[in-house]
Amino acid sequence: MVHDTKLYDVLGVAPDASEATLKKAYRKLALKYHPDKNPEAGDKFKEISHAYEVLSDSQKRSIYDMQGEDGLNGQGGMGGMDAEDLFSQLFGGGMFGGGGRRGQPSGPRRGKDIAHSLKVSLEDFYMGKTTKLALQKHVICAKCQGRGGKEGAVQTCRNCNGQGVKVTLRQMGPMVQQIQQPCHECRGEGQIINEKDRCDTCHGKKIVSERKVLEVFIDKGMKNGQKITFAGEGDQLPDIIPGDIIIVLEEKPHDRFERKGDDLLYNAKIDMLTALAGGQFAITHLDGRVLLVTILPGEAIKSGQMKMIPNEGMPSYRHHNTGNLYVRFDVEFPEPNWTDAETIAKLEGILPPRKAVPETQGKQVEEVVLANVDEYQSARMENADYEDDDEEGGQHGPGVQCAQQ
Repeated sequence: MVHDTKLYDVLGVAPDASEATLKKAYRKLALKYHPDKNPEAGDKFKEISHAYEVLSDSQKRSIYDMQGEDGLNGQGGMGGMDAEDLFSQLFGGGMFGGGGRRGQPSGPRRGKDIAHSLKVSLEDFYMGKTTKLALQKHVICAKCQGRGGKEGAVQTCRNCNGQGVKVTLRQMGPMVQQIQQPCHECRGEGQIINEKDRCDTCHGKKIVSERKVLEVFIDKGMKNGQKITFAGEGDQLPDIIPGDIIIVLEEKPHDRFERKGDDLLYNAKIDMLTALAGGQFAITHLDGRVLLVTILPGEAIKSGQMKMIPNEGMPSYRHHNTGNLYVRFDVEFPEPNWTDAETIAKLEGILPPRKAVPETQGKQVEEVVLANVDEYQSARMENADYEDDDEEGGQHGPGVQCAQQ
């Protein structure tokens, strides 16, 4: 019966826990509470490091079991080894970010971030939306807890000493070439598991594939290319800090609106009567509202002219202030020969008078007629083809001789 179970409780193990169980518990807690990953857990990290330092040393553990922490005074048990040093010893390096001590490896590596593109409509950027995204990711096998096989079945590869690579030297004349290749015995993994001892769930790979559904919240006013990060949701690997899943928002092209920052641009087609005499047209907005826009009589809207409707643009991200809606007009003219001479005469009495022709006295004047470009170019091409055929016929003509001559 132990004198005190506090240190065992810190690691979450029983007083009769084996060395392997202690190590496994410490590794799990140290990865979770390391200050680089969890900045507010510095004291907790030191506490679990102290507990493991004591209990992993058979002499200190024996003293602790009989006398508690008071008996450890003078044994180096009260803060003997620095928590980071202990972490580096166990994981083969320093802190998460590679800030370990000079001459030491950088500690547990961080997995790669995984980026996924998510196409978003302009309506969803305008109103906001929560959407679900299903992904496939790697997770540590729950059955073997990432060992790849039965406990104790995983052996360090002797061929590469657990490095996963073999370095060989090749003499090339006066020079020596160093070649690094993956170890053929462990296939670059640094460990070997007998086939009969492999986990029947992950088949020794230590990881399995899992379907993960993420809820992606698209806030109002988010923009094309903006990123939403799910921290630590990347692929899992033993002794690797999972990377992040990064969702990159990609705006779908819209058939009516074009986004310009927090503003919107809308192309409105109106007839000539509305442009000159006024009238109304409708714009169906991104949230389904219909904006009834009035053009005042006599405004004389021109094609390409721009007007603005205040506060009907996009909401700005987080602040949700609203931009403006800009309307660019395209005035549609009537079809050719749309009316008779009598109506045209009436128009001449209504519309502003024509501009006078500049003075031409003393100059050579030549009247010309406008042609439709497409028809004119088509006619020219037909004439060119005819002339080519004629020229070819002219070349063959002199070469043909009468057989009776």
